[in-house]
Amino acid sequence: MTAASDFFDMSAAPMRVGKVRLKVRDLDAVSGFYRTVLGLTLMAKDDREATLGTGHTSLLVLEADPALAPRDRRQAGLFHTAFLMPTRADLARWLGHAVEARVPLQGASDHIVSEAIYLADPEDNGIEVYADRPVARWRGANGDIRMSTDPLDKQNLLAAGEGAGWTGFPKDGSIGHVHLQVGDTAAADRFYRDVLGFDTTVDYPGASFYGSGGYHHQLAGNIWNSRGATQRPKNIAGLDNVEIIVRDPADIAKIVTRAEGAGVEPTSGVEGTVLRDPFGTAITLRS
Repeated sequence: MTAASDFFDMSAAPMRVGKVRLKVRDLDAVSGFYRTVLGLTLMAKDDREATLGTGHTSLLVLEADPALAPRDRRQAGLFHTAFLMPTRADLARWLGHAVEARVPLQGASDHIVSEAIYLADPEDNGIEVYADRPVARWRGANGDIRMSTDPLDKQNLLAAGEGAGWTGFPKDGSIGHVHLQVGDTAAADRFYRDVLGFDTTVDYPGASFYGSGGYHHQLAGNIWNSRGATQRPKNIAGLDNVEIIVRDPADIAKIVTRAEGAGVEPTSGVEGTVLRDPFGTAITLRS
């Protein structure tokens, strides 16, 4: 029997993901997808923008521009936004809902640290829906975090949700991590590890995973589709911004100092300090 204390407390991490901003071509279609498939609540909407989340927490902002070029999988940007379910039973109930609604799924994996389901929104923005395993199961004999990509026992997972139906995205759910497409993992390491201050938790073929506070990863970057990609064009749909919530405000000043030393120019945005990674992805730091 596992207790809540066996699982990672994301609120205690020095850095965690807040909300993700996407640029989309069809606001109604994409916002409707996140409402009906993921069960997010529409918190605000006008002709140009929709904010979705759970409870009083914003998780996803969609900015509309029909003139944008479609997302290009070879460009740097988003690999997937990963929505973290509070419990395995919540993930099971969502999977049951997806199966019943005949939502096209792209994959399902056992990563040791988590169980995960993969899909995409109507504009091909990748999505992961996952639940973590207890922290004690993550680590090998030497203390290193272990991750792999193994087949998921979907029937076993579905059994964990029996007895209750899907009622929408849980109020304690969050964006657990954002996985990015980058042009070069070494350049990504210099930004996400050396400038932002994340730990490199797992070195995977073609990918780096970045964690804060002992988590397996709040961010990741891979070159599986985007090897050699440079800065993403501005007039293309897809990822616009990832918000990182920094627990100690003093750490933002330290990050800014490291950024300036690395030749990365910080700017002040409406919601915080903005830095751009080597491939044009904007990261907003907010305390």
